[in-house]
Amino acid sequence: MNPRILVVEDDHALRDVLVRGLREEEFRPVPAADGATALRLADSGGLAAAVLDIGLPDADGRDVCQAMRANGFAAPVLFLTAHHRLADRLSGFSAGGDDYLPKPFHLAELVARLRAAVRRAGPAPSAAAGDLVLDAVRHTFTVHGSRVELTPTEFRLLAALMSAAGDIVRRRELVRAGWPEGAQVSDNTLDQYLTRLRRKLRDAGSRLTVTTVRGIGHRLS
Repeated sequence: MNPRILVVEDDHALRDVLVRGLREEEFRPVPAADGATALRLADSGGLAAAVLDIGLPDADGRDVCQAMRANGFAAPVLFLTAHHRLADRLSGFSAGGDDYLPKPFHLAELVARLRAAVRRAGPAPSAAAGDLVLDAVRHTFTVHGSRVELTPTEFRLLAALMSAAGDIVRRRELVRAGWPEGAQVSDNTLDQYLTRLRRKLRDAGSRLTVTTVRGIGHRLS
């Protein structure tokens, strides 16, 4: 069966080129023009990979990727962006991306990278995010039907913890996720943000909280 590929690009002309080109290469592209649509389609399942533009009109593509990961999307994600700085590439990987292709690019290279990513990934494993659902457009989480607002940094930290599916996330990895531009962050600052997350989870009635594994890091459990 031809792999279904989520194609998230707000530029109509480029999106059409990608959709036509991927069809010719025997993929089944699923187009989206914004982050909200991408999240809805990612939740529908059955996707082998995603091509995700960073500069979306309603959300940063990196935040969309983090929300997809936190909500259980396990397939490869390839970022498209007009930015060429090393910091931009590193922040994409920290957000859960698997590959990075700067614009302009050749369609043949995109196809080759997608084929390699899908081949490496194999069948997608099942994933769960407990009772939480992240929204990268609104920077919120929902639990038991109640929506709770997050700051951008709180959102990125919670997404990193949810993506680990109960495994320990080292503190330095949380710093990279929460402050992707490479800011100098003290231990006290990270602890304050984690305390705020615990409070918001508790007040929302979630059965999950941020626990500390001394000397190693933190996890959502």
